[in-house]
Amino acid sequence: MRLISWNVNGLRSCLGKGFLDFCAFADADIICLQETKMRPEQAQFDLPGYHMFWNSADKAGYSGTAVFTRREPLSVTYDFGADIHRHEGRVITAEFEDFWLVCCYAPNSKDQLARLDYRMEWEDDLREYLLELDAVKPVVYCGDLNVAHQEIDLKNPKTNRLNPGFSDEERGKMTQLLSSGFVDTFRALYPERTGAYSWWSYRFHARENNAGWRIDYFIVSQRLMPRVKSADIWSEVTGSDHCPVVLELAE
Repeated sequence: MRLISWNVNGLRSCLGKGFLDFCAFADADIICLQETKMRPEQAQFDLPGYHMFWNSADKAGYSGTAVFTRREPLSVTYDFGADIHRHEGRVITAEFEDFWLVCCYAPNSKDQLARLDYRMEWEDDLREYLLELDAVKPVVYCGDLNVAHQEIDLKNPKTNRLNPGFSDEERGKMTQLLSSGFVDTFRALYPERTGAYSWWSYRFHARENNAGWRIDYFIVSQRLMPRVKSADIWSEVTGSDHCPVVLELAE
């Protein structure tokens, strides 16, 4: 079973850059998207064989997630927790027979960490939500989580330490999540692999120089790890400032 997660940084733009060709090539069972920046009626396209679920932000052209799945879910819910978390289209949860899928676009802490307090509240509440799901059946949690967890996960850790996405506070929340019974699949399989990034700034020829960050993840419940066949980063795929990340699960 192949699952793909990709921050497309505007799906309408990505559609013009070969998104449907990518879907045909990828042959995924489930495709999770972040930062769709649209409502479903704003772009008409065919993806035969997939059930399509959308969560759009209240604010037009902002945030947003989508899940396209060949396997019909038992149920689908949008957002989670308190009302404060329910206006930016950041989470879709699909229930399958043997696991929950949670597609997430985590809020950015913003310049000068202006939104860090909210980000901390989000992280605590989302971890509690994931643990509630995990008590019922295993969880596959994926998306643009807007944090590089370890120094190995970005090109220039020293100069980025206090920047959004690499603050001590955000990294600490990821550590806390992974200490709660969850596993970062890519890093579990490749604990020492360097230069493995999923996002590059559009500035300074960052992608050309592979000066990137690994901020897109597949995180699973510990007990799902025996089913993990592979975890990968498809850095050669363009169309966004992020690239897709991939998880293969044994059926």
